[in-house]
Amino acid sequence: MATKLVYILLIIFTFTVSPAISTAPKDCDIGLENPCISKSKALPLKIVAIVAILTTSLIGVMTPLFSRYISFIHPDGNGFMILKCFSSGIILGTGFMHVLPDSFEMLSSKCLNDDPWHKFPFAGFFAMVSGLVTLAIDSVTTSLYTVKNTVGQEPEEYGVDQEKATHTSHGYGVVLATKDNGSSDPQLLRYRVIAMVLELGILFHSMVIGLSLGATNDACTIKGLIIALCFHHLFEGIGLGGCILQADFRNVKKFLMAFFFAGTTPSGIFLGIALSSIYRDNSPTALITIGLLNACSAGMLIYMALVDLLATEFMGSMLQGSIKLQTKCFAAALLGCAVMSVVAKWA
Repeated sequence: MATKLVYILLIIFTFTVSPAISTAPKDCDIGLENPCISKSKALPLKIVAIVAILTTSLIGVMTPLFSRYISFIHPDGNGFMILKCFSSGIILGTGFMHVLPDSFEMLSSKCLNDDPWHKFPFAGFFAMVSGLVTLAIDSVTTSLYTVKNTVGQEPEEYGVDQEKATHTSHGYGVVLATKDNGSSDPQLLRYRVIAMVLELGILFHSMVIGLSLGATNDACTIKGLIIALCFHHLFEGIGLGGCILQADFRNVKKFLMAFFFAGTTPSGIFLGIALSSIYRDNSPTALITIGLLNACSAGMLIYMALVDLLATEFMGSMLQGSIKLQTKCFAAALLGCAVMSVVAKWA
């Protein structure tokens, strides 16, 4: 349902902006004299990027799924909570320091007409709307899951489940159920919604990143992006993997979600390579399309990082019961934001 809603919104956006993207100012610099532009040099780097990003993404997203066997980051321990807060900071930093600034830069480009692109902050507007739409998806999906999984239950049984959820979900930062059997545990259902909506937001912006990287022939830019994106996907994967672990899906669903995450950016790069002969970074169509997608991605990532990840953990009793652990987790989240702020210099 969430995916269909996003696609419908994108179609509406496309029809809304299409009349304004047919022409570009005559003085728009197309960058043909850039010495870094070389298709023959860029293609091998793109292949390296595909392999490197796929590998680091898999390592990141799979690490939490096997954390039961790693004592330092066991899902019931403080180490896992600190690592998850660090990864949430990475996701928050990605939204604020990478995706949103890119959107502002693209939608304020001199290659776009003054009217309407330079007369209204479209990047901020679409990020704001995207955050609200994500809230709506989050809320409606949670309601639907709750209704679906409580139909046919006796009131007394449901009350027992709610009481049980209160005791189990707020004692620790992680709830691990025994089976994916349609449990009516409201906190477990909430974790599942968070995992799916977060994956949607990450896949959204990962495809945009991959498409942009695959389509560009700027070898100098690609070199810096490879390292930055590998680092970014490693820790973003840890954050998503932690949410998938909390949701306690069946193993097949866990690994499918993990492979979708790991494969989205490489798939975007492949698509970008196929389109590179007709794609221009500074064409009005490319700037508006990628700019709006980045704005939507930023709104989703910022909402998820603040509301569903950081706020959920910091307001839970595991952190509320320990000022020392709160301090460590806040420092970890701040470090994650700082790391992505530094990486923004190259990516």
